[in-house]
Amino acid sequence: MTAHPTAPRSRRERPAKPALTREGIIATTVELMRAEGLERVTMRRLAKELDTGPASLYVYVRNMAELHAAVLDELLGEVDLSPAGADGDWHDRLVRILTSYTSVLFEYPGLAQSALVARLFGKHYLNLVEALLALLDEGGIEPDRAAWLIDLLLQFATATAAEHAHRTPGDTPQSEDDWRALASVVRGVSPRTHPHIAALGPRLLSGSPQDRLAWGFDVLLAGARHTPLPEVLASSPADFPEDPAVASEASEVSEPSEPSEASEAKSRVDPGD
Repeated sequence: MTAHPTAPRSRRERPAKPALTREGIIATTVELMRAEGLERVTMRRLAKELDTGPASLYVYVRNMAELHAAVLDELLGEVDLSPAGADGDWHDRLVRILTSYTSVLFEYPGLAQSALVARLFGKHYLNLVEALLALLDEGGIEPDRAAWLIDLLLQFATATAAEHAHRTPGDTPQSEDDWRALASVVRGVSPRTHPHIAALGPRLLSGSPQDRLAWGFDVLLAGARHTPLPEVLASSPADFPEDPAVASEASEVSEPSEPSEASEAKSRVDPGD
């Protein structure tokens, strides 16, 4: 008997694709990042994984920077905020939270570098900032100083993670070579031309990232107690008229509503991503 080829299935008979959502896009991005690395996550790769076109993704996230910020906020849900409500010295509890934050970034070097320039305002980021501010208040840090100090603490933690994320047992050969080259230069510097570097030598590169991180937090906290704020003369974004739409979104701490079909049809692919 002659076998008859199987007739192609009608589109109506195929199982329906899951509805595209912002939450689903972020969750899929996190999965891809963990499996393949952040550098492999592009809009085209993400669209393929979600069985859609890249244009559809831009309805939910404007660009890769916004996607990275959303993914980072999702991962900030892993930060241990329990010390905020625990007993014990406020300083030690604050450092424990900041160390947990840094540890999350250590796991994702590319994301740590992206976090240096990200503008975060998601719910997990707000929870982190609230916990840190509560502990600074408990420690007697003046509110105005705490408002600026929180930025320095998180910047320092983020920069440390971005710089040292590869200084782990899983170092790449390139990063190991870079550190060896730097150490070689420091050890071989001439006392005649660079006497202070020669005198300190290996101490300039000594200590683990964790030890340097904890010491840096101590320096910032001690300095904030004794350093008054300058007189603020220049305007800041906080001085600008409030955008009702942004204020509403921030107060609800919720994800944006699903876009209409019309808005999805107008989406465009950013060739830079």
